Amino acid sequence: MGLPTVEHVIFIPVVLLIGLYLGYMLGGRAARADLEQKRRRARE
Repeated sequence: MGLPTVEHVIFIPVVLLIGLYLGYMLGGRAARADLEQKRRRARE
């Protein structure tokens, strides 16, 4: 077993960062939708 190649050293962190970004965006969208739903319930 040798050292990981340069492609692995670059590819794996990039994939992790993309996953973090997508999770942050989707989580923020879900949180905003939940907050809006709670506001609508409070108005009723």
